[in-house]
Amino acid sequence: MKVFNTITRKKEKFNPINKEFVTMYVCGPTVYDLFHIGNARTFVVFDVVRRYLEYKGYKVKFIQNFTDIDDKIINKANQEGKDISQVSERYIKHYYEDADKLNIKRATLNPRATENIKEMIDLILHLIENGFAYEVNGDVYFSIKCFSEYGKLFGQDIKTLKVGSRIEVNKNKKDPLDFILWKKSKENEPGYDSVWGKGRPGWHTECGSMIYKYFDGNTIDIHGGGGDLIFPHHENEIAQIEALTGKSLANYWMHCSFLSINDEKMSKSLNNFFTTREILSKYSSNCLRFFILSSHYRNELCYSEQQIIWAEKSLERIYKCYFSILDKEKGKIENVHDKHISEILNFKDKFIEKMDDDFNTSDGMSVIFEFIRYVNSFLFEFTSSELKYCKNILVELLDILGINIKEIVERGSKIILTEEIKNIIMQRYECKKNKDFVSADSIREKLLKMNILLEDIQDGVRVVEADTNVFVETILY
Repeated sequence: MKVFNTITRKKEKFNPINKEFVTMYVCGPTVYDLFHIGNARTFVVFDVVRRYLEYKGYKVKFIQNFTDIDDKIINKANQEGKDISQVSERYIKHYYEDADKLNIKRATLNPRATENIKEMIDLILHLIENGFAYEVNGDVYFSIKCFSEYGKLFGQDIKTLKVGSRIEVNKNKKDPLDFILWKKSKENEPGYDSVWGKGRPGWHTECGSMIYKYFDGNTIDIHGGGGDLIFPHHENEIAQIEALTGKSLANYWMHCSFLSINDEKMSKSLNNFFTTREILSKYSSNCLRFFILSSHYRNELCYSEQQIIWAEKSLERIYKCYFSILDKEKGKIENVHDKHISEILNFKDKFIEKMDDDFNTSDGMSVIFEFIRYVNSFLFEFTSSELKYCKNILVELLDILGINIKEIVERGSKIILTEEIKNIIMQRYECKKNKDFVSADSIREKLLKMNILLEDIQDGVRVVEADTNVFVETILY
């Protein structure tokens, strides 16, 4: 298995420190708002990395933090007239609700920054004692000139860095690139007692300290996060922990590219985002996961409603194949001449080959659709044991991607779109096209009485079971 390592800028053979056990840390959310689908991409990608490692037989210790003390949380609390703990608790709860719905496995541990203040203070004290940090008027900074390898992750000469873009300008720093470890509290601002006065840890110190604590000061196998965290966040984590221990923080650095909308990176600062909760209110978790995983994690992913609809239609092909297998299994008489078994298993091997190449979910999905075409071609020829192999392999591969096909069986729609119903839907389309909106609305109401809800989309309509909101089918005009 090969993994693209950001720090070496090449694919490397994956050799965990312990041959049976993998240690992973992924930067979690700052809990001041609902997470958007750009964040969801990172969470889903590393959920699949974890699932695949577990599928390969590794035990995985997966830690993802909550940043629950931060300027954004403080601002939100001030706006609402609440304590910061009330704000962070609310959004941690919402995170779990949305992540669970998205079928993201719970982390081994989700430590909170506020639970580890003592350890962060101790880390900063050690850095000061060893000459890597200094205090100025209650603030503590890391001196990058004291760490000769600074810049090795993002691969840029520190002399070329432009101060003021992603680096705070501050006259108290010895060097403009020095970064904050401990931030002095302003008046009426929450903080914690320390030898430097009341304050709170810097963001980079929070993550670095929790990795150090919860992995017992050892080098971890994989550190993951969004590509926007390479600098300065992950670079500054490396500086602190490697200055402290003299050991590598992580052997493999994995970074997920961003999700864009209208040719811009989706972000809260640009106010051009959709929350995961918004999308999941309209589309299934399988649909959102499929969309996210349709592109290799290191490639930019462009969001549009058309792409989500494409994902939904693609899933329909998978579901139809699965239900066809179930249907053919009924009453099938056993046949000893299983001539397709080796070919069926070959698709599984091809999928594993793609995933072994830097978790290439995009190519892995292509293999799944090759498999579906193969199954559809020989469906009436398969023996009962071959059908069972087909069903189990399809479920197995989708489970690696976190796409829960069994859930579709359990909560599937009771509605069957007959040709008659489809013709009625097309009649409504003709009415709308001819601007006969009264008749179009009348048809929509007629269908609603049949428990069929129509949701208009570009170039078509989504059919949903009205009383359960279960998706039935997309019809394109």
